[in-house]
Amino acid sequence: MEFMAGSSQGRPFIPIWRISQTLKQTGFHAETPEVCMLLKCQTPDLETCGEPVGSAFTKFEDSLSGTFGTSYVFPQIVLSGSQLAPERHCEVDYIFWLNTQQEANPVLRASSLDTFIAAVYEHAVILPNATLVPVSPEEALAVMNRNLDLLEGAVTSASKEGAHIIVTPEDGIYGFNFTRESIYPYLEDIPDPQVNWIPCNNPDRFGHTPVQQRLSCLAKDNSIYIVANIGDKKSCNASDPQCPPDGRYQYNTDVVFDSKGKLVARYHKQNLFLNEDQFNAPKEPEVVTFNTTFGKFGIFTCFDILFHDPAVTLVRDSRVDTILFPTAWMNVLPHLSAIEFHSAWAMGMRVNFLASNLHYPLKKMTGSGIYAPDSPRAFHYDMKTEEGKLLLAQLDSHPHPTPVVNWTSYASGVEAHSVGNQEFTGIIFFDEFTFLELKEIGGNYTVCQRDLCCHLSYKMSEKRSDEVYALGAFDGLHTVEGSYYLQICTLLKCKTTDLHTCGDSVETASTRFEMFSLSGTFGTQYVFPEVLLSEIQLAPGEFQVSNDGRLFSLKPTSGPVLTVTLFGRLYEKDSAPNTLLDLTTQALRLNPKTDAWKSK
Repeated sequence: MEFMAGSSQGRPFIPIWRISQTLKQTGFHAETPEVCMLLKCQTPDLETCGEPVGSAFTKFEDSLSGTFGTSYVFPQIVLSGSQLAPERHCEVDYIFWLNTQQEANPVLRASSLDTFIAAVYEHAVILPNATLVPVSPEEALAVMNRNLDLLEGAVTSASKEGAHIIVTPEDGIYGFNFTRESIYPYLEDIPDPQVNWIPCNNPDRFGHTPVQQRLSCLAKDNSIYIVANIGDKKSCNASDPQCPPDGRYQYNTDVVFDSKGKLVARYHKQNLFLNEDQFNAPKEPEVVTFNTTFGKFGIFTCFDILFHDPAVTLVRDSRVDTILFPTAWMNVLPHLSAIEFHSAWAMGMRVNFLASNLHYPLKKMTGSGIYAPDSPRAFHYDMKTEEGKLLLAQLDSHPHPTPVVNWTSYASGVEAHSVGNQEFTGIIFFDEFTFLELKEIGGNYTVCQRDLCCHLSYKMSEKRSDEVYALGAFDGLHTVEGSYYLQICTLLKCKTTDLHTCGDSVETASTRFEMFSLSGTFGTQYVFPEVLLSEIQLAPGEFQVSNDGRLFSLKPTSGPVLTVTLFGRLYEKDSAPNTLLDLTTQALRLNPKTDAWKSK
């Protein structure tokens, strides 16, 4: 038996003599029952263990299990005042296993939950008056407390709705656009979670840590896991050849506090965005996981999602059930709006995904969601208001495994039809795509670039004269705000009827599709399926991916289509030539057509 006691109010059990008596009275013959039990004794005298108890003041977490010789095992959790525990509290308090020695040797865990309630909060961040000039620690804390006041409201509301865990955004406590010097007053020393620390109970153990203390107390007082993003600082000296000149490392850091306020996870962001000069990347990617009674969790931050480590490693090697994803994501259409790409990543990686974005429309920051592998459970996109938004949804603790997709199986058997000289090129976020215009109301089209051929079968509800759609393919190295190799097949609406606008950002459309089926000869197993409708809306339950690599509609689309895309990543072809990256970064900053970068 494993358990951990914490301080707070707690609850006891119905005495075992009452349970045994009830079983016999109902005709259940339990002559020699096997029982695993955690109970409160009536007094500190051990002789009173097993005597009736009516109240208690101690809460518990973790689990109870036993090597029973039967499959007839009955879990019971009884709280102070002889109250039964609701499902969301099944990880706490007192657990009984009774059985009658009839079958062979299952080992059962009493505290696991089949489902849980997830919450994400899209936070309208309050920014400091100045981010480029250092302020006093008191001024920095005042800004952070104003944001924490808003986060506290979301946490309290989520807890009242039964949420087990809530995710808050990257930069949600102090904002963005800092220098290395100006971010320093906002940083705290965040210890390794192995130190077994509840900041709410012992706030000064690792120096001045008011933000960690407040987050810990929020988690403890509301009995909820909290995921937050703050800054970590670590001193270093000349003995470390990589020590920065100012004698410290500064990290963009995610922290997780459990429902007792204990620090259970710390993750330093690996893949920093191009304007995050205030932070250091860790020397090696950190693969951070933690276990709960409602599944195994992994965590990474924003720009990390486009790279192999740690994102893919967490799913492929650590086999997490759910990804926690604080982000400050700037939407870029047609393929990298937040809700579009994050829901596609969840489906492609077959994992739950909890994405919490900042709400800052001036920088095109919006788009949060709770995504299951088969479909979004809740999502939010709002460029019109300045208000935050709390999302809640139920997820499976352990998503059901789905068959591995062979992304080239179907497409490799499709015969490509000659289209003469009808192909043309267009630019999507500095990448040159090969396009074909969809000239008919329905049909079959193929377009190729290098090793990638994309095949589309479709039927529109009508062929409008004022809208143009195209099928595009890209197979190459993207080298703008990062260097990563892509293979993309996309059906998209062009901005105008001028083919030169195919690939430009578009937010509205009028053409619905009766059906579509998109596939490609991908050279990777990492392909993320996207379907985005007019007004930046997802299409849950309207499409599916087949085992042979087709993204196809299940019904006519519920709204006009912006894009249907298969977004592939070939991680093994990534590279980062500094001179090329510097040139394209300058081009990105100067290009008047690009008014937002994709992420942080």
